[in-house]
Amino acid sequence: MPKPLSEYNRKRDFEITAEPSGAAQTRARKASALSFVIQKHDARNLHYDFRLELDGVLKSWAVPKGPSLDPSQKRLAVHVEDHPLSYGTFEGSIPAGQYGAGDVIVWDRGVWQPHEDPHKAYRAGKLKFTLVGEKLSGDWALVRTRLKGSGDKEQWLLIKEKDQQARPATDYDIVQAEPNSVISNASVGKASAKAKPSKAHAPFPMQLAPQLATLMDRAPPGQWHYEIKFDGYRMLARVHEGEVRLFTRDGHDWSDRLPRQVKALQALKLKDSWLDGEMVSLDGDGLPDFQALQNAFDIGRSLDIVYYLFDAPFLNDVDQRQAPVEERRAALKAALSGSRSTLLRFSETFTAPERDIVESACALKLEGLVGKRAGSAYVSERSTDWIKLKCRLRQEFVIVGYTRPKGSRSGFGALLLAVNDEAGLVYAGRVGTGFDQAALKNLYATLKDLEQNTSPLLQPLKGSQAQDVHWVKPSLVGEVQFAEWTREGLVRQAAFIALRTDKPVTQIIHEQANRTQSNKPQPEGSQVNITHAERVIDAQSGTQKQQLAQFYTQISDWILPFLRHRPVSLLRAPEGVEGEQFFQKHSERLPIPHIKQLEPALDPGHARLMEIANVEALIGAVQMGTIELHTWGATTDKIETPDQFVLDLDPDPALPWKSMLEAAQLTLSVLDELGLEAFVKTSGGKGLHLIVPLARRDDWDTVKAFAKAIAQFMTQSLPERFTATSGPKNRVGKIFVDYLRNARGASTVAAYSVRARPGLPVSVPVSRDELKELRGAQQWTVANLQDRLQGLKSDPWAGYANRQRISKKMWDKLGAQPPQ
Repeated sequence: MPKPLSEYNRKRDFEITAEPSGAAQTRARKASALSFVIQKHDARNLHYDFRLELDGVLKSWAVPKGPSLDPSQKRLAVHVEDHPLSYGTFEGSIPAGQYGAGDVIVWDRGVWQPHEDPHKAYRAGKLKFTLVGEKLSGDWALVRTRLKGSGDKEQWLLIKEKDQQARPATDYDIVQAEPNSVISNASVGKASAKAKPSKAHAPFPMQLAPQLATLMDRAPPGQWHYEIKFDGYRMLARVHEGEVRLFTRDGHDWSDRLPRQVKALQALKLKDSWLDGEMVSLDGDGLPDFQALQNAFDIGRSLDIVYYLFDAPFLNDVDQRQAPVEERRAALKAALSGSRSTLLRFSETFTAPERDIVESACALKLEGLVGKRAGSAYVSERSTDWIKLKCRLRQEFVIVGYTRPKGSRSGFGALLLAVNDEAGLVYAGRVGTGFDQAALKNLYATLKDLEQNTSPLLQPLKGSQAQDVHWVKPSLVGEVQFAEWTREGLVRQAAFIALRTDKPVTQIIHEQANRTQSNKPQPEGSQVNITHAERVIDAQSGTQKQQLAQFYTQISDWILPFLRHRPVSLLRAPEGVEGEQFFQKHSERLPIPHIKQLEPALDPGHARLMEIANVEALIGAVQMGTIELHTWGATTDKIETPDQFVLDLDPDPALPWKSMLEAAQLTLSVLDELGLEAFVKTSGGKGLHLIVPLARRDDWDTVKAFAKAIAQFMTQSLPERFTATSGPKNRVGKIFVDYLRNARGASTVAAYSVRARPGLPVSVPVSRDELKELRGAQQWTVANLQDRLQGLKSDPWAGYANRQRISKKMWDKLGAQPPQ
């Protein structure tokens, strides 16, 4: 009898293909539902590989036309060799000359539930099952026919059963309507590049977001490559099937505005590529001139615009995003070497010490420098692997008004500036210099058309600040250079640079430089000394202990309201997320710097409980190896009457994220029916937490019993989706509604706490409107949470108040009784 996966291994050379090897079987999986995956495969012919987990492998069928939701369309499914379970997440390109050469994406995935013994049904050639996937759901059948295909391969039929998910093909063709990957949103086939023989790569994306740099206050230690920070417009160039298009950082197509640059790029004769750079106008000294750039756009004179290129995430059909920055830039420089156009230039790096580079850049009145960490990959988000160092503070502001001119000046006197914070526009000062006569005239005409009677600011100006002000609709963005921010949040010694049309008003915030961390013995504002600051606590992200302390310092205003006045349990991982982890609930034996010790009576028979009341205690916890922070559901002043309960929706890991979102919406609907307002946060693990605030009235037993009644109600109503019984075996293919965290002494991870998992995800509050857009429970991490917080227009938990009461009517609706 052949060994499992012997045919799969025989057909592949794993020295060449990036496909996972089936040489060694994975260990027995923990109790979990059976997984399924459908991979879209652009090989010799585009087809869909339908795979069902059974007996530790993926039973596989090639479906040429893909699945159909129409029961009348019986799709041919050719049985092929078994694949290893690890193949279920494979996306990439199988090189030419290898079996199945071509691009592969995960088109759908989830769990499958056989309607009878799957082994007997498989042998009999009639499998009936339910799919719970991101795209496919409902009942399906795989039926073996008597026909044989090439090589005596069995031919089966994939058939959609008649149920609520079935739809006529004339109404909806799912393979046409939803062509992309559920993992990466990539596509294959006509929408992407074909597989190339050079090396494995991801399918070519038709859209790409740029990597953005993090503003720093000074050059950090380490190996960095520094380039000029060009004073221009960021632009990405896409070359696809010979066509060149130019896109701004927000994805707007500016190709028609830059025809000469497009022509110059076409002359390079590149294969499918994405190039990254900056459009710049140069003054007589060869230095960037932003005002000249704007003038060139205004009069349509693209001949005066130079495209400085500094990166190539994709180049000549090769995905270079994971390659070191040095390799990407070397390949880009080689590709540009044959260009004769003066409109395309390569952005060179400097080899002098960074201090000398910064001083020279400032002496030349450049905007600053961009540093790129040696060996770093290209990521489509803001990253600390790219940093920007500015010679003088400079950023964009929303123009909210202007003052009358004085003396011989015409037009206006000064512009009133603002930035966005969580609640609205906040006044940031004014700028009255940097305008020539033409700018005064043109800008004044624009401002007159935007005038309005009311102030767009969140807080009205008072006294002399409000005198002689004309308010305007907040739709213009201006770039301003200034000496510093005052303590009141106003700019000092400001000079106007130019209007910006490439950045939306909603993205304009108070930019604050991150302080260089690795040279500092302790976080800003903290009196706690961080020992072993350079210790890496998470290998996946490379985060150091010092950086975690800095992160908690930066978000302290967000997390401390959820920690103050509550007993806290600390999940400590002194050796990092891969090492031993343990909870500390009391401050015995190992005191935490600045931790608050609570009254002994709060936990009779034990040592004192702890509370984190300030940033020093927060960083003290990190100093002692803490990563996670868990809090009780009651405050210390009324410890016996909880002020909230939590429903932790904990899914079978095999379930698709779509099932998690549906479960959250169903649970929220039940809470709505009970008349209880709930607030949602990601767990930072696998699921979601629903927090229900309460008035401090009922005791622990009553609140826990009520949460249990909700969990049991969900289970009784939808037993195929939910379970109220803990343990992996009881949640196979289901979501456990965990109510057990509501007992006295139990705790739940706090909002904005980091989780001790690879990548350091964070438990993050979200609004109910954001639910449908969530991509997963680990969407936000230590690396990207700041971007979310800075972009928030309002608190996602606005309106949270502990006033709700559990009523007899609620118990009755659940068919339960409170404990006696």
